[in-house]
Amino acid sequence: MFRKLVTLVSLAAVHGEPSEAELMQELTMLQQAVAEQQRTILDQKAELEEYMDHSRRLQVSVNETYYSNTIASLQATDYGFTGAIDSAWLCLCGALVMFMHAGFAMLETGSCRAKNASNVLMKNLVNVCVGTLGWWSLGWAFAYGAEAKTNGFIGASGFFGLDFYTQDATTGVITPVTCNSDGCQSTMLSWFFQWAFCTAGATIVSGGVAERVKSPTYAAYAFCMTTFIYPVIVAWSWGGGWLNSIFDVGYMDFAGSGIVHLTGGVSALAGTVVLGPRKGRFVNPEEFEAHNLPLVVLGTFALWFGWYGFNPGSTLSMSSGNMGALAAQVAMNTTLSAATGGIMVFLARYAIFGKYDVGGLCNGILAGLVSITAGCGNMESGCAVATGFVGALVYQGSSMLLQKLKIDDPVDAVPVHGFCGIWGVLAASLFDWGSGINYYHGWSGWGCMENPDGTCRPNIGGSAVGANIILVLMVIVWAGSLSGIAFFLLKLTGMLRIDEDTEAMGIDMKSHSPPKAYAMSTPAATGVSASEHSPTKAYAAPETTV
Repeated sequence: MFRKLVTLVSLAAVHGEPSEAELMQELTMLQQAVAEQQRTILDQKAELEEYMDHSRRLQVSVNETYYSNTIASLQATDYGFTGAIDSAWLCLCGALVMFMHAGFAMLETGSCRAKNASNVLMKNLVNVCVGTLGWWSLGWAFAYGAEAKTNGFIGASGFFGLDFYTQDATTGVITPVTCNSDGCQSTMLSWFFQWAFCTAGATIVSGGVAERVKSPTYAAYAFCMTTFIYPVIVAWSWGGGWLNSIFDVGYMDFAGSGIVHLTGGVSALAGTVVLGPRKGRFVNPEEFEAHNLPLVVLGTFALWFGWYGFNPGSTLSMSSGNMGALAAQVAMNTTLSAATGGIMVFLARYAIFGKYDVGGLCNGILAGLVSITAGCGNMESGCAVATGFVGALVYQGSSMLLQKLKIDDPVDAVPVHGFCGIWGVLAASLFDWGSGINYYHGWSGWGCMENPDGTCRPNIGGSAVGANIILVLMVIVWAGSLSGIAFFLLKLTGMLRIDEDTEAMGIDMKSHSPPKAYAMSTPAATGVSASEHSPTKAYAAPETTV
């Protein structure tokens, strides 16, 4: 229309005054242009309304379908990411726990006589291998089979690794894990992490029966331990069994002072009592001192290092900031208790004997570690120091008691894992970081145990202590009695203990090739070690038999 006006003006300028006919013609042209413009505007308005209507329909679609699908996709991604973090965390911690076997092997070898070093090393290796097969075939199913949560006693599914994932019967496509709000961890991940605990518990027994048990017999016992004795205790507790709800509070054993260490310690006590002491142990005790303190110290550091998988890994997850903070608290408590236990035993032995006892320092560290394992996730750091302090006294007292009773435990497995395991379970309930004695945290981590309405449950501290006492008693009765029966039956068959000639000669010389783990010569015991330390030599040359 604007162009029409411009044209009209131009014509007027060119031709001068227009005639009436020309004006009417131009007016008609302008009217037609205006009408055309109006039709264009109406068409554009209709298109705009249609677009707005389509936009409103699209928005409704986004809200209901697209939005739901997007949220579900984001949740699946989040669950998967959380599962990946948890898997990395537990694989790492499980590997650390597995590395503790190196510590057990070094500690036990150094604590025993050189003539049996190869046998001790072999026994530790066989323990892991046999224990692995036992855990895979039967142990996992008994411990964590779904039935344990219903019957409260024992599981019955997952034998030989079956049903660990779903598989399409037609295509064979495997779905390893289903991710949802309950978590995104595969059964294989749990199997691996708990396997490390199972074989560690069995290895504890190895130290208590060292230097006089027949290797094939011990291997058979290790299989029984990992397939039935230990798994049933796990089914009662970590597997969701009856101890979870006892006294309407349940037990508290975060990483296994009772479930793992007391089980191993009381089983070691049964084994060493049935076997009897090594020949001459309480007649010439100086002949039975640790032959290689460097190995003992190396083993202690390896165990301490592995404990950072044992305890922090028992969070079983790393899916949130709070969980990460809990793992850090657990690591700090573990460190404080170990240091306190070590220095207290070291000072106690110096006060008693007037000499530095490196072996005692090592076992004091382990006593502190075992003592804090149950309560590392529900007490503050000051209580962790107190736990290690008392644990040191428990260890020293029980070690002296066993020697008084002439119970021969070459590595002090019973005082460290058995007696300190008992103390650790009790400390977990006594030192819980709930406010005063009225409130209790237990498995709730940073928060209190709650009523259904979300308020903190009051006056349950006494019930929690009672629940943990029941845990201690049941572990002693179950593991102690079954292990004692197993060792006693083996003794009746003559298959338990090596003969006297082999014991005098050394198992390495009689049964191993090469007949010595290593050869070394040592200078005369002079200098600082001889005058101030007990024992007076860091290591002794292997015994020779003429």
